[in-house]
Amino acid sequence: MSGFVNIRRRKILRLTVPLFLFFILFLTSVSSYLGQTAEAEKNFTQCKACHTIGGGRLVGPDLKGIPDKYPEAWLIKFIQNSQAMVKSGDKEAVKIFNEYNKIPMPSHNFTDAQVKDILLYIKMGGKLPAGAVAKNAPAKIASASAQTISPAERYVQEKREGSRNLAIFAIVSGVLLLLTLVDLMFTHYMKAKWVNYVVLLSALWILGEWSWDYTTSLGRQQNYQPDQPIWFSHKVHAGQNQINCEYCHFTAETSMHAGIPPASVCMNCHSQVKSGKRTGKKEIAKIYAAIKENKPIEWIKVDNLPDFVYFNHEQHVKVGKLDCTECHGDVAQMDQIAQVKDLSMGWCLDCHRSHKVQFTNNKFYGAYKKLHEELRAGKIDQVTVKMIGGENCSKCHY
Repeated sequence: MSGFVNIRRRKILRLTVPLFLFFILFLTSVSSYLGQTAEAEKNFTQCKACHTIGGGRLVGPDLKGIPDKYPEAWLIKFIQNSQAMVKSGDKEAVKIFNEYNKIPMPSHNFTDAQVKDILLYIKMGGKLPAGAVAKNAPAKIASASAQTISPAERYVQEKREGSRNLAIFAIVSGVLLLLTLVDLMFTHYMKAKWVNYVVLLSALWILGEWSWDYTTSLGRQQNYQPDQPIWFSHKVHAGQNQINCEYCHFTAETSMHAGIPPASVCMNCHSQVKSGKRTGKKEIAKIYAAIKENKPIEWIKVDNLPDFVYFNHEQHVKVGKLDCTECHGDVAQMDQIAQVKDLSMGWCLDCHRSHKVQFTNNKFYGAYKKLHEELRAGKIDQVTVKMIGGENCSKCHY
């Protein structure tokens, strides 16, 4: 009897162990799949311009199998800031950089959790769990004629139309003002004098509004929106593809000027991306023509300051830690860039009076010993630009 029981136990064990191992393997694969969030698809749009999952090599390598090829910790660091790893001499990072024609991969402001989420998305072949939908996932780009105007572009259009309408009203008011004065002094056609006075006051008010609008805009170019030599959409590049501003304007942290990207920067991606969904090959072909003819693309500067104003991008971007949108507006929502801020002295001073300086642990401000002492003593709790000379005329005018 005991022998029969032992035989049964062995049979049960032989059946149970494989089933248990299969169950563990199943749970592992399912947990990996379910651990992925719907936001992975949205975040992966930053990668799609240069990579595919199983579709072959583009600007960068095909990502199929990448999560299994490299350690997760290494991939997180590489995706977040590949160039930092190249500069540090990491062998694998340098190897990839050299293999792909030394085209730098833009840094990505992802958390470790977001990168892990993307890696799961890649591992699953670019698929989300059934029924999952990414919140705020970017819609497919429609044709140019079907494009909706973004709030930023609509604001610029409304401001420009407002100024134009005010100018028309001013011209009409000027004519009415002259007719009213002639009638009051000579013709006396209007018997009800109060009508003349109402027209007179209304015309003076409109002319005053127009005069203020015109004179305060002298030397300024708010809402300036020039046509560029190549139809370039910031909405596609900075918005949909989420390319960091400083990838193209690469001198913003190291120079007075943010810099206009040369055609060679465009070719980092467009050596592979040769056709746009909205502009076809026509606009991208202009980049190739500039390279072939060895002529720079004559981009038109949009945000302009008067010649007597000194402005340093490095000081504001690197030291002041200002985000580009604070001065340039939400460019990620604009197809055609416009100057959305008036860039007036009052606008700059308002920022200097309220903006908190990144003062501690910043060697740039090491010379302000008194302010450092007051911070340590608790006499002040913050330092604004105004407190370090932000209202001094010679800081901006020389």
